[in-house]
Amino acid sequence: MSSTVSREQRIGVILVAGGSGQRLGYGIPKAQVPLAGTALLAHALQGIEASGVAAAVSVAVPAGDTVMRTLCRESAVSCSLTVVDGGATRADSVRAALQALPGDLDAVLVHDAARALTPPEVFRRVADALASGAAAVIPAVAVTDTVKTTAVTASGQAGIAPRMVTGTPDRSTLRAVQTPQGFEAALLRRAHEAARGFTEAQAAAVTDDAMLAESLGTPVFVVEGSELSLKITTPLDLLLAEAVLARNHANPKD
Repeated sequence: MSSTVSREQRIGVILVAGGSGQRLGYGIPKAQVPLAGTALLAHALQGIEASGVAAAVSVAVPAGDTVMRTLCRESAVSCSLTVVDGGATRADSVRAALQALPGDLDAVLVHDAARALTPPEVFRRVADALASGAAAVIPAVAVTDTVKTTAVTASGQAGIAPRMVTGTPDRSTLRAVQTPQGFEAALLRRAHEAARGFTEAQAAAVTDDAMLAESLGTPVFVVEGSELSLKITTPLDLLLAEAVLARNHANPKD
């Protein structure tokens, strides 16, 4: 383990595993979908274990999902592990998992089971940044595509195209955000408590936990993510993840 300062803090990890997986086409929750013969959930738990940062893990699964509860019980995670029923939204699931973690943690990392191949060093980079004084940390990678902002066209232009370009952001300032996202434990609890008062529209606009920290005026810092931390959402994503695992198996030292 390359991390040094992360050992000075007690960290809990929330693993969000409530996705439906409809776009993957297996007819089962996403975290149950097999990747090289092993469920995405199991791969994600292996990554947490390999990182060595977790003092406790709380997994949010679809309500009543006995398969994932069994996968959690059979995992090789050496720290305390609890499983909770997720909620109607991602924020609800994170909140439920957060409540199940021990109250004496210094920091909490929130991770998506869909990013099942996130390398252990990404967890450590986030943990080290928290131990160095950051209250909120996200891993991210540079955006390589040109990105456009768009808007629905005026009714008189609908025959041309449904949307039109309104601007081209400077991609050197853009980052594609990944997980695990790390927070001081008290900050994450405070942010989720504040989110209870959001309107339906405000809640729908929140796409990650860092946005909740931002809403409190907390600076969010960025550490280097990984190209291997792809979010497995579509069949193509699954094929890419299979190729990554095959390459790693053929070249274990790479």
